Amino acid sequence: MSGGGKTLLPDKGLAIFGQSDNRPVLLPARLINLNVMKKFFAAFLLVCLCEGISAQETTRWIMSPGGLQNWIVDKNEKHTDHIEMSGRQVSVIVTYGSDHGMPVFNKRVVFPMLRTIPNDTRGNVIHDFGPEIQPVITVNSEEVQESIDNFSIRGALISSGSIGNGLNLSRIIFPSMDHPAVIELVTINNGSGTAADIHIGELEHTILTPEEKGVDGIYRLTARGTFSGDVRLDAGEELSFAVVYSGGRLGDPDIELDWATELAHRENFISEMFDRVRFVSPDPVLDRMFDFAKIRAMESIFETRNGLVHSPGGSNYYAAIWANDQAEYANPFFAITGYDMAVESAMTSWEWFAKYMNPEYVPIPSSIIAEGTDYWNGAGDRGDMAMIAYGAGRFALALGDREAAERIWPLIEWCLEYCRRQINGNGVVASDSDELENRFPSGDANLCTSALYYDALLSAVYLGRDLDKDDALINSYELQAAEIRENIERFFGAKVQGFDTYRYYEDNDILRSWICIPLTVDILDRAESTLDALFSPLLWTENGLLTEQGSHTFWDRSTLYGLRGAFAAGDTDRGLPYLQYFSRRRLLGDHVPYAVEAWPEGDQRHLSAESALYCRTITEGLFGMRPTGLRTLRLTPRLPDGWERMELLNITAFGHCFDITVTGEHGRIHTYIDAGVNGNTMMISDHGESIEIDFSMFE
Repeated sequence: MSGGGKTLLPDKGLAIFGQSDNRPVLLPARLINLNVMKKFFAAFLLVCLCEGISAQETTRWIMSPGGLQNWIVDKNEKHTDHIEMSGRQVSVIVTYGSDHGMPVFNKRVVFPMLRTIPNDTRGNVIHDFGPEIQPVITVNSEEVQESIDNFSIRGALISSGSIGNGLNLSRIIFPSMDHPAVIELVTINNGSGTAADIHIGELEHTILTPEEKGVDGIYRLTARGTFSGDVRLDAGEELSFAVVYSGGRLGDPDIELDWATELAHRENFISEMFDRVRFVSPDPVLDRMFDFAKIRAMESIFETRNGLVHSPGGSNYYAAIWANDQAEYANPFFAITGYDMAVESAMTSWEWFAKYMNPEYVPIPSSIIAEGTDYWNGAGDRGDMAMIAYGAGRFALALGDREAAERIWPLIEWCLEYCRRQINGNGVVASDSDELENRFPSGDANLCTSALYYDALLSAVYLGRDLDKDDALINSYELQAAEIRENIERFFGAKVQGFDTYRYYEDNDILRSWICIPLTVDILDRAESTLDALFSPLLWTENGLLTEQGSHTFWDRSTLYGLRGAFAAGDTDRGLPYLQYFSRRRLLGDHVPYAVEAWPEGDQRHLSAESALYCRTITEGLFGMRPTGLRTLRLTPRLPDGWERMELLNITAFGHCFDITVTGEHGRIHTYIDAGVNGNTMMISDHGESIEIDFSMFE
């Protein structure tokens, strides 16, 4: 994607838009790359051959060079989709598509820091800017009718079409990275052989929200065109301007943005996401899905009045944290990215949760909302303390920062003690519900909570030893871990629907997707039969795992846990085809390009923590990364049959930046750790064998 319109033409004497003369940009097409999407159709065969994707597998989208996804629109096609994109002060869910060649656009803009009354979980100002909120465009005094040729995605939504008379029109829709604004960059290219007289109508659309519904009174939402007037467009020239959708408090100064700068900031962010923790494999779809998952996981970080926080999104969940989405799903991945804002958002989440610790061991709320000023606890204790301790332990270990770990430790210790106090007569951890919040039954004690508690105890043992915590406390954690593991097998281990797997709760007699959780924490006693159950027609569908046998509901989070569990159990031959299928469906199918929350609930929203779980399917699944200290890592690489090599590059964890390269040579696994100038090491292991890396050797 190019920063179109940023090049100055001395002979035309034009300024970049946003400068003091407030003029549009007129540039020859050869100087702008915005029209690269027009070449995609011609590159289709080349892409298929080079990247190994058949037209049959790509039901709607194709992978194009430069990290772009491309949908070439058939003029008879009627299809719409939606994608969420976020910045520090805004999020936008764009519904887009084609209605028999006519473009469909709607922009639902969320302003998380414009709080409404009641100031609860969903207390964000939200407004839909429909297709009517656009400047009128005329060519040679006639109003144009736009048609659509293709859409592209790479951290922004790009469209390309025509408006007749040899004129092409492209759009790039993206959120500002720093301001409460969404930018829609419009470029008109004169591809005809003659000049055209273009008129851009004025656009100044304002909405004032009711004073009694705003925490800060009246909010002003605007859609404003950055240029209006007449332009004579010679053959081969382009005109670029923007529509800016913004929001603020009444009386705040207008937001003045330079669209070229905003586009550059967005592109810099996307490029940074592509560079951090790069996954390189023989399967380009997995590589691309991993890259896109990093974008979605790390763009959804919001600058609240009480610090940076990661939030799920989905038009409802902003400026707030949850024990599952943030603590359990996203933060352990953030620890290895080296992305400062992601790490800071995780630290903020631990601080927000820690404020609710108390000597009576009343549970910490499931969610801290409204920029950290309130909480939600509507489903009671969902096993939240197990979730928090699990995520905080893994995060602190992988981050490798002793000072940060000391700050997190009291929260881990408190949550583990809370869980210990909740152990019931069956020796497992009791809770009011689970993360599905009573959508499905979970009994008085569920498998997920006890399995997470087990893993959290192990992390506390590793971390406590590195932090020189009391030996008696650490030894007690070790004993509790052994006891809870034994009790998980004794109480939850069962034959369900003919499979020697787990019941999810007492009296549960049908299969549940969360039977995969023990596999992800290396409890593998029932691995084979559990995987048989997960991938049986009773649970596996074209959209992944059903939440419960016999239902129609699926949540990508359980599918991603299940796939990660398959790799952890060493069943790579079975897990990989399912991961490849899932990735192609989410990346190249009808609803792209990220993992989704759920269906039928939420219309398959692109909640961001699910994308973090996708990344962990690779890092903790295929590569078997398990932090065991502030400077130590256990790796269990699962190199698939037929793969000669896989890599994780630009990892920042355990106090170092390093690459992991795994190759298969002479029937064994060769794992190469490259820590740059600090040194490197190579280890040889059998398939399925774990190896221990001590990064202190590089210091």
